[in-house]
Amino acid sequence: MKQFTFKGLMAPVFTGYLGDEKRSINYEIIEPYAKYLKKKGVEAVLVNGTSGEGMLMNLEERKQVTEAWKKACVKNQLLMMTQIGGAPYPDVVALARHAEQIDVDSVLCLPELYFKPKTPGKLTEYLKNIAAHCPSTPFFYYHIPMFTDVNVYMPSFLDMAEKVIPNFRGIKYTSGELDQGTSCLKEGRTIFLGADSLLCPAVAAGFNSFIMTTLNICPELSIAIINSMRDGNVEEARKVQQQLSGEIAQILRHGDWVSATKKAFNERCSLNLGQTRQPLNFDF
Repeated sequence: MKQFTFKGLMAPVFTGYLGDEKRSINYEIIEPYAKYLKKKGVEAVLVNGTSGEGMLMNLEERKQVTEAWKKACVKNQLLMMTQIGGAPYPDVVALARHAEQIDVDSVLCLPELYFKPKTPGKLTEYLKNIAAHCPSTPFFYYHIPMFTDVNVYMPSFLDMAEKVIPNFRGIKYTSGELDQGTSCLKEGRTIFLGADSLLCPAVAAGFNSFIMTTLNICPELSIAIINSMRDGNVEEARKVQQQLSGEIAQILRHGDWVSATKKAFNERCSLNLGQTRQPLNFDF
């Protein structure tokens, strides 16, 4: 089984689309996108997550995007995680097998979104069945209750999942309840913070791994916050956190989270990833 020792910044990458009516995937932009992130100080990527509109692609598209990013990550020395959930059960199984087949560094999985698990046991059972199809790949759960409406208590779930899922390694924690996230921190686990606006207090609480959309747009702010906190310069970290929170507020004036942040990326960066797909479509 692969080891997973990554700590640091992982960008949940957007998916680039062409300007045709179908919003066909722009595979050619993936390699320069990977190069751009590496140059900005980001060392890992999450593919087909919320920001990447993974749930708006069909099975074959998700596989092809994962393969293209795998090549780009090898070339640019980036660690790669791919999100496999948010699809019918047979498709999630197929994506788990595919991730293992092409040797990604780790997988992330949403819960079942229709027959929602209501207890730690039910959530663990679902993920155990998925993880069995990528047994050599480090496996993470994607906790984002504002989208999934799955509100299982994470510390209890983690204790259970670690006992019965051999390749389970942690979670991506995207929630405003920082106290619950802090309770998840434990030696040997990787808990990725997913809430950009909580970066400063999260570092103070002991978080050292981060998957945040703004890492695509202004990673220098997150890097400054983390470095200031680690140097004991709390006042400077707070000041930069206020700046980051202000940037987020400005960005969100233009729509929902994914559409608005993708629009901001297109406006501020040298790459144009096109619009979002329906039902997240926006106009420039």
